[in-house]
Amino acid sequence: MTMLKLSLMAFSIVFWAAGLTMFIIGLWATVFLGSYLELSANSSPSAPAILLATGAVVIIWGFLGCFGAATEHRGLLRAYIAFLTTVTAAGLAAGLSALLYRQNIAQGFQEGLHQALLTYGKDEGMADALDALQRSLSCCGVQSYRDWLTTPWGLEQNGSVPFSCCQARQGCHRSPPDTRGLHHDGCFPKVLAFLSSNMFYIATAALGLALLQLIGIVLACLLAARIPARLMGIATLH
Repeated sequence: MTMLKLSLMAFSIVFWAAGLTMFIIGLWATVFLGSYLELSANSSPSAPAILLATGAVVIIWGFLGCFGAATEHRGLLRAYIAFLTTVTAAGLAAGLSALLYRQNIAQGFQEGLHQALLTYGKDEGMADALDALQRSLSCCGVQSYRDWLTTPWGLEQNGSVPFSCCQARQGCHRSPPDTRGLHHDGCFPKVLAFLSSNMFYIATAALGLALLQLIGIVLACLLAARIPARLMGIATLH
């Protein structure tokens, strides 16, 4: 019984640490990637928001699970089992969705990039996000710098590209564009390459974490089942 209780407490601590990690990653992504995520045309909740919410809930329930194991509180353990089951199902769904809907995520980002080019100069927030993306990824346009030449902003500027397309401000000829001073790659191929190379590992990690939680469910079920039996034995002795 003691070994079972200590095992569940150790698992709850690890679970709590995983929640804290998710919360920190979500906070980092919100601060540093929030402007980039504005470019996506997908209307679904952003990944940082999901990580923040999930991390906060896991932190709370990780503590409650540890407390329930330490005090052998049957009601808390049953609630902990229900929570772990829900998180496991959600983790499996998230991992499978990341694998199955990679193209939808990429397509939403491509549509968002096209929209950002068309509204450049009109939507300041979108323009800032696009400029930041082009500078950080050393890219220009959706597929290449030529995407800028047919946009309303590009036509107004006599076939120009933004400064964020330049490798360096000094000596960068934007109108007409001189390819020697511009970023050669489009932004969408770079984002697509990132999704293709990393999404599999992200999905695998989500699936692995979901399956790991099965250990916690088994431990919590065993401990919750033994608590009534032990208490009944004590009552019989008295």
